[in-house]
Amino acid sequence: MDFSLTDITDFMPRLLWGALATIELTLTSIVFAVTIGLVLAMVRLSSRRLFTIPAALFVDLIRGTPLLLQIFYIYYVLPLAGVTLNSFTAGVIALSLNYAAYLSEVFRSGIIAVAPGQREAAWSLGIPSRETMTRVILPQAVRIVIPAVGNYFVSLFKDSALVSVIALTELMRAGQLLASSTFKHFEIFTMVALIYLAISYPATWLVRWTESYFKIGKVKRTS
Repeated sequence: MDFSLTDITDFMPRLLWGALATIELTLTSIVFAVTIGLVLAMVRLSSRRLFTIPAALFVDLIRGTPLLLQIFYIYYVLPLAGVTLNSFTAGVIALSLNYAAYLSEVFRSGIIAVAPGQREAAWSLGIPSRETMTRVILPQAVRIVIPAVGNYFVSLFKDSALVSVIALTELMRAGQLLASSTFKHFEIFTMVALIYLAISYPATWLVRWTESYFKIGKVKRTS
């Protein structure tokens, strides 16, 4: 285990390119996950069972099966039905759907947590139900769920390593390829771990700061 400056200069550029792919995968997936998760939450809060039951079944299906299985299914099984996807697209779809299922519960809890009096006050002012949701309920719910969404963002960044199993050359895959060709597993995977830490730690700190900020804001508003 001889960790030298030469190893860093030789391997770091390829690992950083992999890290960029990981960041792109993470950002794309979280945008879709938040959007789909919010839609699912709204559907599940609807009074129309025609929509709520399929949405609930989808959430239970996704949460009841491993993310790795979902990645394999989208990449290897869908082509049997004539749907062939490249590794990046398959990874985005798998991560987006998986995290959308979990985020939908976060959003649903946040909406439910808004005081019922807020909705009643809006209705008493003659504000339609749709505008009540978009202009009164959702802004307050977003403030409630931001810390949880931030934590899921950090988790998604780390879970993106699972996409390496379908040959997407993100950070983990780049490390695997380098290690298999150079046999310097200690040096390479140590650098991989440091890159993950260098990205995820500031993100984790930002999530904690955001959570503290909204808690302080809540105390000021209620004091």
